[in-house]
Amino acid sequence: MKPAFRDRLAHAVQALTGRNAATVDTAGMPVLTPLQPVDLRDNETVGEVLEVAMKVGEVLLDSGTGAVDTEAQVRYVAATYGIDDVTVSVTYNAITVSVQRGRGLPPSTYIRMVSHRSLDYTRLSQVDTLVRRIGRGRIRPDQALAALESIMTAGHPYPRAVATFGWALMAGALTLLLGGAPALAAVAFVSTALIYAVNVRLSQWGLPYFFQQVVGGFLATLPAALIYRLSVEYGWDVQPYRVIVAGIIVLMAGLSLVGSVQDAITGAPVTGAARFFEVVVFTGGVVAGVGMALSVTAQLGATLPPLQQQPFDYAPLPIFVASSGVAAAAFALAGYAQIRALTASFLAGCAGAGVAGSVLNLGLGPIVSSTVAATVVGLAGGLLARRAVVPPLIVAVAGITPLVPGLAVYRGLSELMEGQTTSALTNMATALTVGCALAAGVTLGEWVARTLRRPHLPPTLRPRIGGITFRRVRD
Repeated sequence: MKPAFRDRLAHAVQALTGRNAATVDTAGMPVLTPLQPVDLRDNETVGEVLEVAMKVGEVLLDSGTGAVDTEAQVRYVAATYGIDDVTVSVTYNAITVSVQRGRGLPPSTYIRMVSHRSLDYTRLSQVDTLVRRIGRGRIRPDQALAALESIMTAGHPYPRAVATFGWALMAGALTLLLGGAPALAAVAFVSTALIYAVNVRLSQWGLPYFFQQVVGGFLATLPAALIYRLSVEYGWDVQPYRVIVAGIIVLMAGLSLVGSVQDAITGAPVTGAARFFEVVVFTGGVVAGVGMALSVTAQLGATLPPLQQQPFDYAPLPIFVASSGVAAAAFALAGYAQIRALTASFLAGCAGAGVAGSVLNLGLGPIVSSTVAATVVGLAGGLLARRAVVPPLIVAVAGITPLVPGLAVYRGLSELMEGQTTSALTNMATALTVGCALAAGVTLGEWVARTLRRPHLPPTLRPRIGGITFRRVRD
């Protein structure tokens, strides 16, 4: 893309979406003037600055930010405070920072382990705001460290009941998106609220997350099977798999699929492989739970009808788009996102669903539709997130959540239980491909948004400014 055309396009986009830049737009840029010189012989000062940088990285990595973006922001914070000769390495659960302290002095190396994952997008937004303040020179290292301690130890911004409502609303909207009746959406709402309440208690007991996914898959299937049993007796027209598929999508939402594929694409293959394996294992937990429920209900005489390979009837396009937007906003709410992120997530969800539905209507298939829709979500969501001054990751993940291939997963599982191994493997492979297409599309769209919004420096200033050279450490 020629610079002149790119600048005109950037100005046009800014006129529509504002001029705010995300921290990821500026984190990779050289720091013109550090806020203060740092005496590298002073262990206390060096340690304080790097403690701030590593705590920022901890929150970013904990929230699902890609390894390369996390590296860039850790390096940016350290350079802003005057420590420029720093090497940063981010892996799946560790951040390593090494500072070259000069001739005759040994390097100082610090390691921070990230031993858990949490879904609290308000915490991510608060750290994003703090990094902006650091970059503008409005906060000293000791003040930043105190602010980080407060952010990381604070409770969730909403009561747990609000997050429960978000997950339940998401399941209900997804059921409508899949063509289900309002009564089925109500069933999905109640069953998902139950799943979340049970899994919260199991988490408090220390049960590993994999088994929580198993329990969630079981509870997502059991009510649908029992309602189907009643429908057979009373002559109701019920399609229980729509509730089950909605439950599968809810349980798969929030897994770090986007981060794993982004890491693999942007140069952190080891971290990407570890995250991707985690996604596969946790999805396997959902599949195991659904399979167990199908076996139990079959023994109780509530055998579900097979889901054949004929084209699936989604909701009409207007309902499909609106339900997708509600599901995306509900996911952001369930992830404790700030209020201003909900509107951006809703619009991103609507945009992705509108594109996906239109492409599917053209007969191009789920893989092409998912790729194109996710690219639109990454681009539009990235620009909307910058307008709302929230991290683009929130809007991107929320926007593609309604497009998660829960239908292909359920089809593959039901066929596997019927002994149709070839068809089952085909559907599972389709689900995997669609998931990767969604993540890759979001990464591409966000790259375009970032390219349009990244500050431009004169060519003579790009390689090195103020003695600060940026290195990318690949794992």
